[in-house]
Amino acid sequence: MRVLISAGEVEVEGELYPTPTGRKVWEALPIESVAHRWGDEIYFSAGVDAELEEDARAEQEVGNICYWCEGRAVAIFFGRTPASTSHKPVAVEPVNLIGRLTGDAGILRKVKEGERIRMSRLP
Repeated sequence: MRVLISAGEVEVEGELYPTPTGRKVWEALPIESVAHRWGDEIYFSAGVDAELEEDARAEQEVGNICYWCEGRAVAIFFGRTPASTSHKPVAVEPVNLIGRLTGDAGILRKVKEGERIRMSRLP
C-alpha cells in the first residue's frame, strides 16, 4: 500500500503495512490536513477511529509512520522529539506502527508548522 506525503514543495513516498490501523488509514485516503511539528515529528489529523494495537510503543525509528489513536492523527518520525533520551524518536505516548517512509525522512525538516499536508495513494 504505497503512499505519497506532500506538503508545499516537499514530497516523500512511503508504504502502509496491512495492520488493522494501517488498513483503516489506507481506506481514508486521500487525507488533507494541517501539519504540526513536535521536534522532528510531523503529525496531522486523519480522523480515523482506531484502538491501540498489541505492539504499540512510544519509542520509534526514523522513517516510521505511526497512528496516534488518542489524537486521531498520523505521526511521522524523522529525528529526535522532546521525549527522546537518545538518538531515537519517542512519541508522546504509545502509537501504532502503520508503515515506513521509503524516501529520505530528513526532507520532512522543510515542512513548516501549519502548512497544508496531504497523504494519498500511489499506484
